Amino acid sequence: MKSQKHNEGDLKDLTVKIEKEVVESIERMSSVSGITVDEIVVVALKRFRSSHADYEGKVPTID
Repeated sequence: MKSQKHNEGDLKDLTVKIEKEVVESIERMSSVSGITVDEIVVVALKRFRSSHADYEGKVPTID
């Protein structure tokens, strides 16, 4: 994961309110891994998005 490039190109801010414990956990992960909070969050959201394509109206078809 460290060698992959994420969060490049055209960027846009997103402000969200999430549980304090989640924020603190992500900050610890960032500190231990040396990966920025932004990078950790974008990877997590990309993984969520790929697992939930139905939320975007994309339903896989079986041929």
